[in-house]
Amino acid sequence: MDTAQKTAVRYVADPNVSRFTARAFASGFLAGLGHNPTFTIRGFACDVTFTPDVLTDAAIHFRTSSSSISLQDNVSAKDRAEIERTTNDQVLESGRFPEIVFESTKIASKKVTEGQYDVDITGNLTLHGVTQSHSFSAKAALTGDMLRGYGEFTLRQTDYSIKLVSVAGGALKVKDELQCSFDMVFRKQG
Repeated sequence: MDTAQKTAVRYVADPNVSRFTARAFASGFLAGLGHNPTFTIRGFACDVTFTPDVLTDAAIHFRTSSSSISLQDNVSAKDRAEIERTTNDQVLESGRFPEIVFESTKIASKKVTEGQYDVDITGNLTLHGVTQSHSFSAKAALTGDMLRGYGEFTLRQTDYSIKLVSVAGGALKVKDELQCSFDMVFRKQG
């Protein structure tokens, strides 16, 4: 059967085994005293559709609540509550901008070995009420009815009109760039 006759299949992320994190980095005079918080993105919905064997006509849809982001680091309950409150209220403004959405517009893949692909993804990311084109690379592994996608990318907060947080009169600030990483496990549907 040639590619034109194959039907696209849909894979849905399993949030119980998938991981998506964003790490912020401290800067400023007191950066050595601060920590670089890592946040876990929970409660997301993500699916991928593509034509088997060649990954043609691929599409990715990702959606999560901006308030579903939680601090992963081991800190006191008081510090955790304060960091998460600041993230939701001042950084993401979750009350005003409740969703984070990514919709792919172009996906190119190159087969590395059987079931292994290098993937270049471009799409529209809506974050903090701003939609920007965003591109990143990933690795994909297709085994039976399971697809795994993993990689990392950098995201600039100011590209999405997010105000950079600072404390202690600006002596401790958060850098503009966030380091995002993902390791997603998808299961074939139908």
